[in-house]
Amino acid sequence: MKQFVLMLSMAVMSISAFAIGTTAQNDWAQNIEGIAGLTADLPNLSQEAFLDLTPKKYREMTGEKLGFKRTLQLKAAQRIIQKQVRGGAADIPQAAYIVLAILALGWLAMGLMDDFQGNNWWIALILYALGLLPGIIFSLIKMGDYY
Repeated sequence: MKQFVLMLSMAVMSISAFAIGTTAQNDWAQNIEGIAGLTADLPNLSQEAFLDLTPKKYREMTGEKLGFKRTLQLKAAQRIIQKQVRGGAADIPQAAYIVLAILALGWLAMGLMDDFQGNNWWIALILYALGLLPGIIFSLIKMGDYY
């Protein structure tokens, strides 16, 4: 009975984490419309320069201050463009990534995020095979590469 309750609670947490991640993605998609308004004052802005743009740099370039709403739009647009630059990698919400790392499936999350390219996912798999704790630590440290 305890195992059933544990599995049921893990399933509910996974579903709720997925729902939170999907909602956040929809909010970002609505905020990307603000890019045109932000870059209208900066016509010769490259993609790399846009990704490095901060409210302070924007103020130095245009002379006007970004408000709270426009700052959030800028940051959301930068995250969307970073994901597009990263390629067609799977979008796993950060909460789901953490749950997978704890459940010894961090290697799978890393593989999906990298399209099973590179070394991270198989190093995590080996560390999980050697022991649960080294795999969890490695997965959580490498989480910074994806989020």
